[in-house]
Amino acid sequence: MRFREPTHTPWRAMAIFALIALVALMLSRIGLAIWQQERVAAADGWSHLLLQGIRVDFATLCWLWGVAALGTVIFGGNHLVGKLWLWILRAWLTLGLWLMLFLEISTPSFIEEYGFRPNRLYVEYLIYPKEVLSMLWNGRPLELIFGLVASTAILWGGWTLSGKLTRNLEYPRLLWRPVLAVLVIAVTLLGARSTLGHRPLNPAMVAFCDDPLVNSLTVNSAYSLTFAITQMGKEANAGKMYGTLPEEEIIATIRAESGRDATSFVSDEIPSLSENSASYQGKPRNLVIILQESLGARFVGSLGGLPLTPNIDALSSEGWYFDNLYATGTRSVRGIEAVTTGFTPTPARAVVKLGKSQQGFFTIAELLRRHGYDTSFIYGGESHFDNMRSFFLGNGFGRIVDQDDYSNPAFVGSWGVSDEDLMRRADEEFKRLHQEGKPFFSLVFSSSNHDPFEFPDGRIELFEQPKQTRNNAAKYADYAVGEFFKLAKESEYWKDTVFLVVADHDSRVGGAELVPVNRFRIPGLIIAPGVEPSRDQRVVSQIDLPPTLLSLMGISGRYPMLGQDLTKVPADWPGRALMQYDKNFAYMRGDELVILQPERAPEGFRYQRSDGTLQSAPQPEHMQKTALAWALWGSMAYQKGLYRLE
Repeated sequence: MRFREPTHTPWRAMAIFALIALVALMLSRIGLAIWQQERVAAADGWSHLLLQGIRVDFATLCWLWGVAALGTVIFGGNHLVGKLWLWILRAWLTLGLWLMLFLEISTPSFIEEYGFRPNRLYVEYLIYPKEVLSMLWNGRPLELIFGLVASTAILWGGWTLSGKLTRNLEYPRLLWRPVLAVLVIAVTLLGARSTLGHRPLNPAMVAFCDDPLVNSLTVNSAYSLTFAITQMGKEANAGKMYGTLPEEEIIATIRAESGRDATSFVSDEIPSLSENSASYQGKPRNLVIILQESLGARFVGSLGGLPLTPNIDALSSEGWYFDNLYATGTRSVRGIEAVTTGFTPTPARAVVKLGKSQQGFFTIAELLRRHGYDTSFIYGGESHFDNMRSFFLGNGFGRIVDQDDYSNPAFVGSWGVSDEDLMRRADEEFKRLHQEGKPFFSLVFSSSNHDPFEFPDGRIELFEQPKQTRNNAAKYADYAVGEFFKLAKESEYWKDTVFLVVADHDSRVGGAELVPVNRFRIPGLIIAPGVEPSRDQRVVSQIDLPPTLLSLMGISGRYPMLGQDLTKVPADWPGRALMQYDKNFAYMRGDELVILQPERAPEGFRYQRSDGTLQSAPQPEHMQKTALAWALWGSMAYQKGLYRLE
């Protein structure tokens, strides 16, 4: 006798998948918290992490599968449309489960690199599959293989399980479906919002401490990533994150903070446009900026870091060396933004990647091109990465040299030709331009000091084993800089050129502070004829470098940069720095800080240089308003097209 297989409602399948997801997300959170137990314990965060974590996970499932539940109420049934919907439902359940689990699997690597759960950067890297896959295969092959195996298992298991759970379904009668639809919508919205308050659940609502990583552990990676994507359209306006000020107050504040006299500002239409006279009054010089990938101060011996930079350390006694220079952000495009445009950091992506800044946005290349300079970007990799090619060609860079332009390079890795090939090519370009009698500006961007840290054998004495480590790559990058200066010092263009060696940012910026200030500290060295060797103890921001370079080159004129010309700033000036760390913005003046966070009141701190920590120290209202003005200026200038030449 054959028994009829029992029938089930479609809600059973959704409930089982939801239970699997909840358990997996919670186990992942517990595992990550155990991995970071010292920081979790320091924040006294275990109970908050687990309780609020379940809340976020439930809200995530409501968003993810609430639509599927509503679709089942509307389309489910034993008819053609119903059978088609059943396949869609199975795919929805399977792919939804895979997405959540895959993101959790990839989270430890992302935390190790960036200091918190997957966010906007996760999405930005997906548009460069060739570079990313090459980097992962060469630097993290086991993790890549595990991710592929786990993905295959989850997709196969999810599809198989969904098939078993959706057999012999019994659907509600048509009469009850409107009621069920209303009920599903109500449960989905209430569960997803997770509050009856004015604002729905968001990461700020469950944040409870000053450690960004611990706060990010409270949410799950699917929620973190989705929230970051939804904020990408809003983040261009810092006012939606930090608060507002009248435009007149913003402009007055940033003008005063620039260190320029009020009479220097020459335009109401372009509020930051000012008249600037160069300190050097001789024949205008060339400019070479060597932008070093991921070279934080902790890798530089002369700044108290590891002994990995003997060449930069030696060169530091030949020029103007900055002991307290701070990057504006944690990505290469943020460093490019600062040193080539002098633009202030914002919670949005760097202007290199934003749509409105692809043409007509100020760069020192555009200014120098108007002065008759040859302007170029020299890179060892593919210049389309991070939208660099488009931004540079649209804003004053006349030529680009990238990976396809090298003949017989000594070494080619995942990110292109080696730094020594890059430096050799740069020297060849400068010699040619000098022989042709052309003044030149060039941005030379290194890439060897980047995961998976590939560089040629036999160039350096390895700092450690195995070969392909960050420390060894940093030492090789320094070797290439040393080789370049050997060539440059023997050239004719040496005596007519201002050189800047500076990092774009530190690597793997992270820490238990709202903004890990010590991980923003980077090396910076200016070498030029007539520049006396010195060690500058003032706090300096990357945005101060381009005005200073123009002044040392002998380029006077009008431009919209607000950074200080450090040749004209008193020695007792305490200095200030601007730092964007994910969604947090820091304004540091001397050792005093104000940190702005989304939808929270400003917080004051004092930076302890001895150990790199932040000590809570309430800051006066004028400091808070100054920080807010700096944060708002960038968004306002970008949105309204205010950052340009006449």
